[in-house]
Amino acid sequence: MKHYTLPDLLDIMAKLRAPDGCPWDRKQTHESLLNYLIEESYEFIDAVENADRPNMKEELGDVLLQVVFHAQLAKETGDFDFGAVVHGISEKLVRRHPHVFGDLKLDTAESVEKKWDELKKAEKSQAKDAAAAEGNAESETAEGGLGRMPRHLPALLKAEKLQKRAGQTGFDWPDYKGPMDKIREELEEFRAEAEAPAGGAPGGKPDGDRLESEFGDLLFAAVNLGRFFKLDPEKALARANRKFMDRYGKMEELAKAEGKEFNPLSLEEKEEFWVRVKGLEKEALRSDISSGVGRRASGEKTEERTE
Repeated sequence: MKHYTLPDLLDIMAKLRAPDGCPWDRKQTHESLLNYLIEESYEFIDAVENADRPNMKEELGDVLLQVVFHAQLAKETGDFDFGAVVHGISEKLVRRHPHVFGDLKLDTAESVEKKWDELKKAEKSQAKDAAAAEGNAESETAEGGLGRMPRHLPALLKAEKLQKRAGQTGFDWPDYKGPMDKIREELEEFRAEAEAPAGGAPGGKPDGDRLESEFGDLLFAAVNLGRFFKLDPEKALARANRKFMDRYGKMEELAKAEGKEFNPLSLEEKEEFWVRVKGLEKEALRSDISSGVGRRASGEKTEERTE
């Protein structure tokens, strides 16, 4: 059986795009492929979170396919090719790791991250100066001190990055108590807006646009609180989603075991199942802790709990 290599993959992609290649592949554009890149990236994230090593390998291949596909499209238009992509990222890694490929001494991850940001800002400044020399510079106001942000970056991730960049300029709370108080403030403002139909939309209903604005402020403050504890908002919300899905499934299982159809149950009955599921989770956690203590007492090694 043939063992394919990266050059083989590039050749396969070129063949698929050739006049006698695949009609579907030949009709694709950078724009039409964007959703596939996003989808494959999230599927790889799922594989990592599920510790599914075989699937990680497959999903990484799917992500690589998207990179190769876009590089082939660019090659056909004469913009760049896969070799230029490899050269560019390799050059960037060497340039932004002077503590590895140069004489600079950096001993902590925090100092490395700080240096990376400094180098990145310097590079952006040089690029802007070069663009200005060619008459293509954008105004400083358009970019500002927070820099550019990808338009399609997930909102929670973008909020975290904006707050981090603002903090680097000195515009930040001294500790987590600031964003904690801000959450309370934003929650109260949302409540006031929700309960003030007199100034809201016709028909005595709260104004949807103002509610959305206040809700956004509340989410932004919540992301800021997590940042002080180095919590990833996307990962935290994904974990909450999984927890809710698991609990909901267990409620349905309990109802079925008792000969009941879950959906027609009253809210009070469903809430009772919810409380029972949470109780079972606590019992399982106590059991895990007890068994872990027992194993440690007997000298057996145990893995650290991560969730």
